[in-house]
Amino acid sequence: MGSSMTTGSPWLVDCEDVAWFRDQPEGARGAAAALGRRIGLGVQRTAELVLAVAELVTNADKHAVDGSVLLRVLRNEAVAGVEVVVVDSGPGMADVPAALRDGMSTVGTLGIGLGTVQRLADTFDIHSRPGIGTVQLARFWPRPVHSSPAGESVVGGITRPIGGEQVCGDAWTARIDTGEQPASPCGAATLESGESTPAPYDWSVLTAARPSTKLPHAAARRLQPFPRAESLGRCVPVRDAAPGPGEGLLVMSCDGLGHGPMAAVAAQAAVQAFRTGAARTPEQAMEQVHRALRGTRGAAVAIARLEPDGRLLFCGVGNITAALVTTTARSSLLSHPGIAGHRMHQLRTYEYRLPAHGVLVMHSDGLSERWSAPDLADGLLHHPPAVIATGLLRHAGTRRDDASAVIAKAAW
Repeated sequence: MGSSMTTGSPWLVDCEDVAWFRDQPEGARGAAAALGRRIGLGVQRTAELVLAVAELVTNADKHAVDGSVLLRVLRNEAVAGVEVVVVDSGPGMADVPAALRDGMSTVGTLGIGLGTVQRLADTFDIHSRPGIGTVQLARFWPRPVHSSPAGESVVGGITRPIGGEQVCGDAWTARIDTGEQPASPCGAATLESGESTPAPYDWSVLTAARPSTKLPHAAARRLQPFPRAESLGRCVPVRDAAPGPGEGLLVMSCDGLGHGPMAAVAAQAAVQAFRTGAARTPEQAMEQVHRALRGTRGAAVAIARLEPDGRLLFCGVGNITAALVTTTARSSLLSHPGIAGHRMHQLRTYEYRLPAHGVLVMHSDGLSERWSAPDLADGLLHHPPAVIATGLLRHAGTRRDDASAVIAKAAW
């Protein structure tokens, strides 16, 4: 992400889920306008954002089943933008290219069409399956364009609070390990960069709703040869796991116990510790998060490290589901019982191999484990990680708990 990364490094961007809307097209438009103003998107760019949101949410409201809209803020070191995610459970589109052509707006929308939304957005992605539903993603950065990020983040995810809540007790984040203390946090999370405590959102402005209430560097170790897990599904326990040479991509999924504001406090504490710490391996990061969560409700936490050669180290505590997935196979990663911040047994790190064209999936128990590789097939795995995570949430998510999913692709 940004200028702090070397050529060939994985690309990441900060991401903050701000507000979900269901059956609230006017609320979504107003919140988009407020969000554009808040982050300094500019008058013209904010107007374009609002126009695109109006088309997307009106279309979903009139023609989709269980359509929902998520607004969120994206950031790198220099600039902030807005991302719109629209997801529904049907009827889906039989011909996506045709839907993107001008003149194909459905009856009852504003009439600008998805093709115009695609042109207005800096990034537009859509995945649709007849009978299943559609996921759409549009990003709006300030102009001039040369100041905006280019490329696609290798990690993306989504969070959704339990019905009736406006804050989510789940969180996810990622950062690059360069072997040095990060200059600034990068990845996706529920905190803004540089904040030591979470800043509450002004929900009354955004939604017209009432708001709800370092580790030092590890001692240098000489890298020892490590055993290899060569096939999908095979894992190797690794004692005193050492990071491989070069950069590594660290990804965390966290589920604060329960739901609501207190669960969110625990999740945000975990995110802050992970993003500002110097841990290089999942086990070191887990110990760091464990200390940060003392005095909170605690959380289930899973942390992975992906390396350029496909090596993947994993350490999990509690009921975070983690798996390596291709278009034809799913293999679960091993976690152990416990609650980060309260009680953890001896931590164990496992080594896996991330398969070519495969992805790492981690999600909270707000999603059922009853999904399989074919549920992410049919082209979905070729889309950006945020779109994959949203498709998985639609398929397996429940509304009886906070929910989150994070996807990491091969970074190099």
